[in-house]
Amino acid sequence: KSKPELKIVILEKEEQLAKHQTGNNSGVIHSGLYYKPGSLKAINCINGYHELVSFCQEEKIPYEITGKVVVATREEQKPLLENLWKRGLENGLTGTRKISLDELKEYEPHCAGVAAIHVPQTGIVDYYQVALAYGRKFMQLGGSILLKHKVLKISTSNNINTIETSIKSIESKLVINCAGLYSDKIARMNNDEADDVKIIPFRGEYY
Repeated sequence: KSKPELKIVILEKEEQLAKHQTGNNSGVIHSGLYYKPGSLKAINCINGYHELVSFCQEEKIPYEITGKVVVATREEQKPLLENLWKRGLENGLTGTRKISLDELKEYEPHCAGVAAIHVPQTGIVDYYQVALAYGRKFMQLGGSILLKHKVLKISTSNNINTIETSIKSIESKLVINCAGLYSDKIARMNNDEADDVKIIPFRGEYY
């Protein structure tokens, strides 16, 4: 947006956006509770929280600020919970508070523990819809998205990159690798030093 003279294209190997990890994450709108106050992670998460909520409101994407409870299930976990409560307040999560076990039952009837805190800022969203909205905004601002364009090879000559896809070749001064769990494979296409870098994906389980 700040440099309208630039031509930017996204190459997507699938027939639509967000078919992989982006569209299949937990959908949690994180509050920044766990990060060290003042750290870049805390600042980034909290700023991102507000920007994401604003974006969902502007684009009419369904979301819900549900809040969450963090529970100590054993006595020795109480000091850790106390630290989280203080950290939340230091990170600006107003309304974060200790709750009684009776209040815990009101929030989560099947949850049991010895102590709990409630964080009102945490939410949920269908991140697939968020990703599609990002795509629409990107194209509205003049960007291009080429679907079904799997990157097969990248070569560089005279500071120009030639990207060969499953459909055609594209030339570009700059290549930004945003291939997620495949980014190590893409990096190795034109960078011998990337041979030592390998992503090891794993599936998370929630219960």
